[in-house]
Amino acid sequence: MKNFTRFLAKGLFLSLLLVSFMMAGAYAQSTVSVSGTVTDDISKETLIGVNVRVKGTVLGTTTDFNGKFNLKINEPTPITLIFSSIGYTSKEVVINESVSDLEVSLAETSLLGQEVVVSASRVEESILQSPVSIEKMDILAIRETASDNYYKGIANLKGVDVTTSSINFQIVNARGFNSTGNTRFVQLTDGMDTQAPALNFPIGNLNGPSELDVESVEFIPGAASALYGPNAFNGILLVNSKNPFEYQGLSATYKQGVNHLNGQGNEPSSPQPMYEASIRYAKAFNNKFAFKVNASYSAAEDWYGTDQSDLNSNRQPAGFSFNPGENRVHVFGDEVATNIGLLANSGAFQQAAQSRNLGDFLGLLPNQVVTRTGYDERDLVDYNAKNFKLNGGLYYRITNKAELSYSVNYGAGTTVYTGAQRYSLKDFSIIQHKVELKGDNFFLRAYGTIEDSGESYIADLTGVNINSTWKDNSTWYAQYGLGYLGALAQQGVAPNGMPTAQQQMAAHMAARGVADQGRIMPGTPQFEAVKQQVINQFIPQGALFNDKSAMYHAEGQYDFKNEIDVVDLQVGASYRLYDMNSNGTIFADVPGNDITISEYGAYAQVAKRLLNDKLKLTGSVRYDKNENFDGQFNPRLSAVLTQNNHNIRLSYQTGFRMPTTQAQHIDLNVVSARLIGGLPFYRDRYQIFENSFTLASVNAYTEAVASGVSPVSPAATSLLQPVTTDLIPELRPEQVQSIELGYKSLLSDNRLLIDAAFYYNRYTDFISQTAVRKAPGPVFPVPANGEEAAINAVNAPTLLTPVTTPGQENTFQTYTNIVGRDVEAAGAAIGMTYSLPNNYTLGGNYNWNRLLTDLGEEFLAEFNTPEHKFNVSFGNRKLTEKLGFNVAYRWQSAFRWESTFAIGDVPAVQTLDAQVSYKLKDIKSIIKLGASNVLNERYFLNYGGPTVGGIYYISITFDELMN
Repeated sequence: MKNFTRFLAKGLFLSLLLVSFMMAGAYAQSTVSVSGTVTDDISKETLIGVNVRVKGTVLGTTTDFNGKFNLKINEPTPITLIFSSIGYTSKEVVINESVSDLEVSLAETSLLGQEVVVSASRVEESILQSPVSIEKMDILAIRETASDNYYKGIANLKGVDVTTSSINFQIVNARGFNSTGNTRFVQLTDGMDTQAPALNFPIGNLNGPSELDVESVEFIPGAASALYGPNAFNGILLVNSKNPFEYQGLSATYKQGVNHLNGQGNEPSSPQPMYEASIRYAKAFNNKFAFKVNASYSAAEDWYGTDQSDLNSNRQPAGFSFNPGENRVHVFGDEVATNIGLLANSGAFQQAAQSRNLGDFLGLLPNQVVTRTGYDERDLVDYNAKNFKLNGGLYYRITNKAELSYSVNYGAGTTVYTGAQRYSLKDFSIIQHKVELKGDNFFLRAYGTIEDSGESYIADLTGVNINSTWKDNSTWYAQYGLGYLGALAQQGVAPNGMPTAQQQMAAHMAARGVADQGRIMPGTPQFEAVKQQVINQFIPQGALFNDKSAMYHAEGQYDFKNEIDVVDLQVGASYRLYDMNSNGTIFADVPGNDITISEYGAYAQVAKRLLNDKLKLTGSVRYDKNENFDGQFNPRLSAVLTQNNHNIRLSYQTGFRMPTTQAQHIDLNVVSARLIGGLPFYRDRYQIFENSFTLASVNAYTEAVASGVSPVSPAATSLLQPVTTDLIPELRPEQVQSIELGYKSLLSDNRLLIDAAFYYNRYTDFISQTAVRKAPGPVFPVPANGEEAAINAVNAPTLLTPVTTPGQENTFQTYTNIVGRDVEAAGAAIGMTYSLPNNYTLGGNYNWNRLLTDLGEEFLAEFNTPEHKFNVSFGNRKLTEKLGFNVAYRWQSAFRWESTFAIGDVPAVQTLDAQVSYKLKDIKSIIKLGASNVLNERYFLNYGGPTVGGIYYISITFDELMN
C-alpha cells in the first residue's frame, strides 16, 4: 500500500504538469505593453506595492519602490486593469492599446465592509453579502495586531475560541465543543489541510507561514462540510500567503521578548528570554516566473504546567487533611492507583502480614484508594519551546489564464500538547508538498503531508515507567500495606479497633515513607539516567513515539462563470488517502499490517440573483465516502437579502465529522487502559463484548468489595453491568444540522459596521468514548437445569484490579456514538467596528454560547466553551505619519472543562494586549513595542493546560513594500 501511495502522489503531480504544458502549447496571442505610475490622489506620493491585476486572468504585478509598474499582456483588447492596495479604493482602467506612461491615482478609504472573501462560498464575494458568518484579517490587521503575533490575534475575531497548549501551539475553535486537539475544525494554508495525519487536528501555526508572508486570514464559524468535506464541522480557518508576483522584495523581522516575569509556584524564578527572527524574499521575472522563500525561527521557555489540584478530591476520606489517593493535574506517575482494602484478599499479602505478626490487623485495611508518588511535570517535560519553519514556492504562468506552482511548508520544533495525556512533542517535524494549477475560474491541486514524531513522548507514561523502574507496583503496594498496618499497631490500635482519622492519616504518611524508600529523586544523575532510558524506548516498553504517518490529498474545482450566465455554478471533487505509519506506537501498524484509510467526495453549488440583484439564493450539496463508513450527503441552503447597505442572511447548513484515524484504528496502552479503535476489527480482536462490564459498574463493585463485602456475593456482583452492543453501538460519523440568521450593515455614512448572528445546532450520533473491564472467563455462568449458577469465584475477583501489562490488559477504552439522543446547542454573536475621525478605530464583539442538552454523568459533554465572552479594541495605525498604536481587551466567563485528561473549572479570564509602532520610512522599517497580557495575570484556558503569563517584546520589521 505504501508503494501505491507513492505512485498516487507522483501520478497526481505528473498529471498536473502534463495538463499545464498542453495548455501552454495551445495558447498564443499578440502582446500589449502597459507601464506607468500609481500615486496617492491627495499627497501625490508614489505608492509602493500596489497590486496591478489583469481582470479575468492570473496576470498581475506590483508597483516598485518608485511606484512604477510594467506589464506585457498576451490578451485581445480591450483589457481591464484592476489597481488595488489595502486602505485605498480599487480602480479599474480599460486599456485598448499599448501604453508607456499611464498615470493612476488611488484614493484612501475606510476599510470597513470593503473586504473581498473567498472561503464562504469558494468564490470571490463581498464580505457584506457572504451567505454565512465570516471574519477576515487583512495585511494591515495582521501587522497592527495587539497580540505578540498575528496567530494569537485571531482570538480577537468574533466567534473565535482559542486554546493554548504551549507558548507556540494554539488551537482555534468556534461554537462549542472545544478541545486541545480539535478534530471538529479545519485549518487550510493556501488550500492545504494543516492537520497532522495521526492526530487529525490542525497543529496551529507550527508549519504555517510567518507573519511576513501572510496576506489574509478568513474565519468561518459553523458547519462548512457542504463545501469543504469531513470535519469542517465547527468551522474553518483559511490562511492565505503572499503570491510572489504581487509581493516582491526582501522582508525581515526580529523580535526580542521576555516571559515568566514574577514566576510563581513551579515556574522559573527569573524572567526568561524569547527570540523570533523571520526573513522573506520574493522575485518575479518578466511577469512569467516567480519564486519566494521564507525562513523563521523562534525559541522561548514554555509555559509550565503548574496545577497541583487533585483530580480525585471526591475520594478524600472524611476527616482527612490530605488525600492518600490524590492524582494531581500536573504530576505524573500518581495515575497508578489501588484500593488498599483489596490487599486483604491477596494470599501473598496475608502471608507477609503473618510473618510480621500483623495477620490479626488485616481487617484494619481501609476502603481507601492509594496512588503512587508522582513527579512534577517540570521534571519530565522539555520546556525548551522552539519552532523552525521553512516555506517556499516556484510559480510559472504558463498562459495568461493559468498559473502552475510548487510549494513546500516545513515546520519542526519542540512544544507541549494536552490530549488524553500530556505529550512532550520534542524535535517533531511536519512537511507538506503541493503542486497546483489554477486559473481565473478553476484550480487543480495535489499535496502530501508527512509527519515525523522525532523524540516525542508521553509525559504521564514517563512518570509511571520511572516509578516502575525503581520499584514495581506490586512490591510498592505490598510495602505500603504492611507499613500502614505496622504504623497502626505502633500507635496502639487494637486489631479489632476503630482507628481515628488522625491515626489513619499518620499511618498513611508512615506507609508512604516505607514504600518510597529508594525512590529516585528529581535532579539527581540517577533520575536523569532512568528518565532518558524511558523516553528513549518506544512504546510500550518506554514512552517514545515512532510515528511517520502521511496524508495525500487531491482536489479540483471548476467555475462555469465563462460558460453560464443564468446562474453561478461551481463543481468540485476530492480524494484523500491516510497512510498510518506509527510502527505500533499509536496504531496496530506493526510489520505486515499496513493501515490506510481512503476518502473521496464531490460537490456542486449553484447561486442565483433575483429582485434586481437584491436577493441571492445559494444551494450546495456534497457527497463524501470513507471506506469504513456509509456515504454522507451534506446540503447547504442560504439566502441573502440586500437593501442599500443592509444585508440579512438566513442559512441552513449541515456538517459531519468522520471518526478520526485514532478513533478508527488506535491501539495503544496508556497504563490506565488500552485505547482501541471503534472499528469492528478491534472490538473482535479484544472481544470487548465477552465477559466485559462497564468500568463505571466495576468501580462500584470494587468499592463494595473494599468495604468488606464478599466479591462473589449478590450484594457486590449485582452492581456489575454487562457490556452489550446497545451500550457500545457500531461507530459511525457524527452529524450536525445548523440554522443561522444574520445581519450585516454599514451605517453612519459607512463608518459603523455591524454584524450579528444567531445559530442553533442539533447533533446526532455524537462521538464519545467509553471504558470496559474484562474477566478472563464467565462471571455469571449459564444456569443449568433451571437452577441459578453460583458466581465464578475465580473470574469475578479479577475485575477488581486493572492489569496494565502490554498484551495482558483487562481494561479497554473505545470510541462509540451516543445514539437515540440528540445534542443541542445555541449561540449568538454581535460585532461592531466604528471608524472614528482622524484614523481612530473602535471595535468590539460579544459572544454567547450554550449547551442546551444535559448529557448526564454517564457521558462527558466536552462543550468546553465559556457562555459569555467579549472583546474590545481601540487603535490608530496613523496617529501621525510615523506613529500608531492598538489596544485589545478580552474577557470570558468561567466555565466547566471536561476531557479525558482532566475535568475541572476554568476561572474567568481577562487579558489586555497593547502595542505601539513607529515607522522608520527612510529604511522602510517599523519598530513595535508591545505586550500580551500587559498586567501579567496568570490564567489558563483549558483545565490541564499550562499557566499563561505576560509576554513583553520589542521588534523591528524591514519591508521593501511598506507604505
